[in-house]
Amino acid sequence: MADTVTPRYKVDASGDLVPDLHAAAAIIYNPLTNQILWEENSQDQRSIASITKVMTATVFLENNPDLTQPVTIARSDVYQASTTKLRLNDKVTADDLLHLLLIASDNAAARALARVSPYGSIGFIRRMNEKAAELGLKSTHYADPSGLLSENVSSAFDMARLITNASNDDRIGSIMRTPQYTVHSKSRDMTFRSTNHLLGRSDVEVRAGKTGFISKAGYCLATLLRLPQGGQEVAVVVLGARSNAARFMETQNLFNWLSAKATTVFATSAPLGLTRQPQQQ
Repeated sequence: MADTVTPRYKVDASGDLVPDLHAAAAIIYNPLTNQILWEENSQDQRSIASITKVMTATVFLENNPDLTQPVTIARSDVYQASTTKLRLNDKVTADDLLHLLLIASDNAAARALARVSPYGSIGFIRRMNEKAAELGLKSTHYADPSGLLSENVSSAFDMARLITNASNDDRIGSIMRTPQYTVHSKSRDMTFRSTNHLLGRSDVEVRAGKTGFISKAGYCLATLLRLPQGGQEVAVVVLGARSNAARFMETQNLFNWLSAKATTVFATSAPLGLTRQPQQQ
């Protein structure tokens, strides 16, 4: 992967060397101070594909459901689900579905969680949008719980804030940090690896992350990463990258660029020319 996309830099108007982004939009965001450390088109509203599933997990867990509850997979869950390891009449637990949702980006799992929630399938989507409003995600709108529909839209700024919020729930964060998982059903075992290829790498510590791809959205990645200097956490979101490899390389490039500046960036609350408060739209 490291050889696929060469990191690119450019000189900005103030003469600083900054990342030369090839994705459609991106952001580096400091959750502690609500500061944008770097951005390009971070307020643009775009399709977000399966990053949608971060909100699906958030809404499903907000009522503290019994994660051991058995769920039987329905036809509506698997019909034209595109990416799924589930089959009609599979019996799994809600916890299994959460792992499928956030590790394998399983679309049928997203539908099943919405269906068995207290809101039901339709009410669940309504609640996703209510939750987005409660969190102040002004560019965000959901049309389905999986992200298959291009009408699921947000901005890099909103998704940086959402991935940070979701990671505060260790039921979500711990799953997002799991590189591989096996679901045991009566008929078979389902083993799957995380779609987040940054997991397990020695040069970056992932605290949370979710991928997304449909043709309308391009290749997307929302991550919460811990810097090696001082342990600060930053959200790095890349939307509309040109390939699967590119979204990870662009994210790594942004992380490396910030790491090199970390001493300066975090020495003061707002270093001149680098950090600014977000202008919400």
